[in-house]
Amino acid sequence: MREKVILVCSECLSRNYTTEIDLSKQKNLTFNKYCPVCKKHTVHKISK
Repeated sequence: MREKVILVCSECLSRNYTTEIDLSKQKNLTFNKYCPVCKKHTVHKISK
């Protein structure tokens, strides 16, 4: 079952993106996304 998760910037800890993923298959995903607060591409992790 797909669940909504929030992606958090690893540098400034702002919550920028939401997405739906299958948490039973993938637990710790990281994405390289643009952070509007940092104004650059940073690693975003799934928030708990």
